Amino acid sequence: MKQAKMTKFIATADADRKWYVVDAKDQILGRLATKVARIIRGKEKAAFSPNADTGDFVVVINADQVKVTGKRESLKTYVHYSGYPGGLKTKSYQELKKNNAEYIIESAVKGMLPKTRLGNQLIKKLKVYPGENHPHQAQKPELISLSEK
Repeated sequence: MKQAKMTKFIATADADRKWYVVDAKDQILGRLATKVARIIRGKEKAAFSPNADTGDFVVVINADQVKVTGKRESLKTYVHYSGYPGGLKTKSYQELKKNNAEYIIESAVKGMLPKTRLGNQLIKKLKVYPGENHPHQAQKPELISLSEK
């Protein structure tokens, strides 16, 4: 007789959620984003299920001090198209870093999440702040170093 494969799927409501703080100071953007996306998705947990939201909340501080390698600081652009003729808007990395540093990390992490309803739900668990202060002290977040994770 053939033995049936035993699997256990966890429901989204049963997931054990934690809060983490990640310091983006002097971190490389892509490496930071991949590690944060894995935590938000829940891939670091034993109870990972690809169709459920089992991940944790992540608070990223010092978003304005994130780094990129090579010539990306001068060449990287962010594009938004409204759908109307002449509605293409582009902003440079340097301009966004000065005015809206949170968007840089948010867009990098969002690009690494699923492009489905689950991805839309997961990105809400990312909180990004340009400085060191954040309003999530009540959740008692743990400070983690991404070099070891």
